[in-house]
Amino acid sequence: MTILLAVSRLIDAINGAIGRWVSWLLLAAVLISAGNAVIRKAFDISSNAWLELQWYLFGTVFMLAAAYALLRNEHIRIDILSSGWTKRTRDWIDLILHIIFLVPFSTLMAYLAWPWFWLSFRSGEVSSSAGGLTIWPAKAVVLLGFLLLTAQAFSEIIKRAAVLMGRIEDPHVAPPVTEGKEA
Repeated sequence: MTILLAVSRLIDAINGAIGRWVSWLLLAAVLISAGNAVIRKAFDISSNAWLELQWYLFGTVFMLAAAYALLRNEHIRIDILSSGWTKRTRDWIDLILHIIFLVPFSTLMAYLAWPWFWLSFRSGEVSSSAGGLTIWPAKAVVLLGFLLLTAQAFSEIIKRAAVLMGRIEDPHVAPPVTEGKEA
């Protein structure tokens, strides 16, 4: 279990760094969108490349931040049901559902994304829009996003199993605050 927890910490560190980094791409997307709108209105100039770049940036944030959301326990769950369960029951359900749903889904998506990306890369696929961008980088981000999500799913499985075995404290539970200072 010690080796698995070390692997989990490495995966968490990688996805944490990527998640914090891609948040800056949102700023870039907003600036590009605003700049494109100003140029279009002020000078009546438009570019498909700028529009596609906005989509690429947003898609990159969405795909690469999915693993970060799982790491931070900010993914979607049905709280109206799970809020009435004990913590141990929620931990078991998380463990089981990660194993039977999340890992197979994200693994299948990565498996299917590989040939889709590789064909695009090898052919040098370019957008059909006039002045559009090369497409394979966007497809590479889809592949990378599902690989990162699969890795994070394994990390969460390791941590959930360790919590259930009593090997570690739950990383998603804030430590208790002691009187006068924070723990």
